[in-house]
Amino acid sequence: MAAPDSEKLTINLGYVDLGHIDLLVQEGFYSNRSDFIRTAIRHQLDRHQDTVRKSVEHRQLDLGLRRYGRADLEAVRASGRQVHIQVLGLAIIAADVSAELAMATIASIQVLGALQAPPAVKAALADRIR
Repeated sequence: MAAPDSEKLTINLGYVDLGHIDLLVQEGFYSNRSDFIRTAIRHQLDRHQDTVRKSVEHRQLDLGLRRYGRADLEAVRASGRQVHIQVLGLAIIAADVSAELAMATIASIQVLGALQAPPAVKAALADRIR
């Protein structure tokens, strides 16, 4: 199963701001409200691109999608160490990873974006997720 390339967010906007967006959509500047909001977010991210890049480097974050499966974590366990998962984007702990294996091999999780993991793994690692 492929990972989704986006996550749904819910935001609250004032009626006047919403009206402005609807006006721009009606005038043909954007195809719909979501298009306007995505464009506005991308514009803000572009404005802060240098700051984000420096912070990603400083924090040593993996950028994009990072997947941890049973085989990956078994190799970590065999080496006698633990991993610190630090991702900006999407971190996936696969369905074939047991809570016990995750507890033995994952020291900490910091995800700026989204974390997908089996409920039992999330529960077992709750105190290690920041």
